[in-house]
Amino acid sequence: MASTAESVASDSRADLSARYAEVRALTVQLCATLAPEDTVVQTMADVSPTKWHLAHVTWFWERFVLQAHVENYEVFDEGFDFILNSYYYTAGQMYPRPRRGLLARPTFAEVLDYRRHADAAMQALIAERGDEAELKFLIEVGLNHEQQHQELLLTDIKHVFAANPLKPAMNPNLEAPPPASATELTFTEVDGGIVKTGATGDGFSFDNETPRHDALLNDHAIANRLVTNREFLDFIKDGGYTTPELWLSDGWGAVNEHGWKRPLYWGEDLASEFTLGGTRDLDLDAPVAHVSCYEADAFARWAGARLPTEFEWEYAAANEPVEGNLLESGYWHPAASTGRQFFGDSWEWTSSPYAPYPGFRPLDGSLGEYNGKFMCNQISVRGGSCVTSSSHIRASYRSFFYPHQRWQFMGFRLAKDGKT
Repeated sequence: MASTAESVASDSRADLSARYAEVRALTVQLCATLAPEDTVVQTMADVSPTKWHLAHVTWFWERFVLQAHVENYEVFDEGFDFILNSYYYTAGQMYPRPRRGLLARPTFAEVLDYRRHADAAMQALIAERGDEAELKFLIEVGLNHEQQHQELLLTDIKHVFAANPLKPAMNPNLEAPPPASATELTFTEVDGGIVKTGATGDGFSFDNETPRHDALLNDHAIANRLVTNREFLDFIKDGGYTTPELWLSDGWGAVNEHGWKRPLYWGEDLASEFTLGGTRDLDLDAPVAHVSCYEADAFARWAGARLPTEFEWEYAAANEPVEGNLLESGYWHPAASTGRQFFGDSWEWTSSPYAPYPGFRPLDGSLGEYNGKFMCNQISVRGGSCVTSSSHIRASYRSFFYPHQRWQFMGFRLAKDGKT
């Protein structure tokens, strides 16, 4: 009979094995409605082909886990190290990101073979050593990394299909979110003071959520929900895109350079929008999505408000349950809601630069390149979106994008200085 310690270790390995299998299977399941031809297209530098996502996350397992922890591990293909490395210069040179759409090989079938090869080795490693603390943490990083790419896979294929004149749906049977009337916009007053912010140490977190530290909040008020399509439409009709005094300098430059007149996937009629389920009528009560930080900031100024800081956002969300319109809802599109919408629907732009917390230290080795080296010229976004897994998001979670980017599900809520 196994000892108690051995039983606990075995249970731990079994749980980790099941979680690994579940996350890995979901990545492939998300592609179930795609043809191989769909998976090779790249429409801009920010977008990666679906096939590349499927292969890159597998390279991550092979490069950072299997090669480091399995003696005599048999690499699937030595050439993959160059074409599937994303930005880890400590791991070697890489194929240029804007040219990933030129990679006809490996084929989609070969990528699936690659995934099966790595999965077999990973499951054997977990069965043997999955209770080791260092290895468990590394596997947890890998699982969260794959969940990030599940989200990117969906947002990227949406951009690919939107560029196609046929406007194909990723999934024609994707159910539209149920209609609802948005809650009246109100503001919750918050007294200023010193608050704790950052990861609590309860469960997994990325290094950029640490260390937990003090943050100073001034008296402020924060909106009870996200800004809706109806409200953003009012901004457009009131000349929001043609009023330079509403815009930051770089934002006004982007408006004129790119000809922005509306959110990314809205139709010219301002009554329809492109979704992963195809073109649909615009739901005026749903949160606005696919807007840049510049557009969010201009709207806030037009509305006599501002964007919240990431610390104001985290303080407001800290005691909220992690639930909402997330990936598991199956809509893959923002939904009208009477809730506070801190999690799901759209990532929320903040006014905070993505910067290191006081005392921040990146992870050792190549994984130290994961977050820390991007802490310049980007903006923190919070809360996850309609294509974020519920097991992946939390109040302290920080993601980051350049202020001009719009292809992700990104919206915003308002805040105000002082008491309303």
